[in-house]
Amino acid sequence: MFATAPLRIVAVSAGLSSPSSTRLLADRLAEATRERLTADQDRPVEVRVVELRDLAVSVANHLVTGFPPADLRDAIDAVTGADGLIAVSPVFTASYSGLFKSFFDVLDPTALTGKPVLIAATGGTPRHSLVLDHAMRPLFSYLRAVTLPTSVYAASEDWGAPGDEYTEGLPARIRRAGGELASAVTGRAVSGASRAATPDDGEDAVVPFEQQLAALRTS
Repeated sequence: MFATAPLRIVAVSAGLSSPSSTRLLADRLAEATRERLTADQDRPVEVRVVELRDLAVSVANHLVTGFPPADLRDAIDAVTGADGLIAVSPVFTASYSGLFKSFFDVLDPTALTGKPVLIAATGGTPRHSLVLDHAMRPLFSYLRAVTLPTSVYAASEDWGAPGDEYTEGLPARIRRAGGELASAVTGRAVSGASRAATPDDGEDAVVPFEQQLAALRTS
């Protein structure tokens, strides 16, 4: 009997302080995802949090030299090998932090293709919540990740505040987002196993753009 490989959830936290609300939100989203995965299936679940503040110098060195130090290489391997990714950044100047962007800049552009990603952000005021849709979602769309419908923004006033009849409180949003990521991860694991068991019939082959243009010219 073969041991079942664990599902790997990796959370990337770009918080700069210690402790930080960004790391706290990453931890809570990871725990909500783990709880749903554990409740829904029997496979073990591994959760890891990557703290970008500890990798800032290594990220800068990689951008300059093109070679990742060992600690950054380990973090990159964890992120690209995860079954599900949680990405959390503080808001700086109405966008994600420079450290957050720099880390994802050093990834191979295709490394996150098809990977379920839950995006989240923290800030001092609710006015910056649109950063999720005008900055973070386009970033992961460019990287061809599968960004989940529910994103989570936590302003300072959200911590410990209950929801009302119009807006879910932060704990409810965290549970909903974690549930979505868990569903995406298990669905991806099943579909990946199905693809491995089914011969490639060529239907998903990518036709180069130049070849498509040539076909138009001769038609």
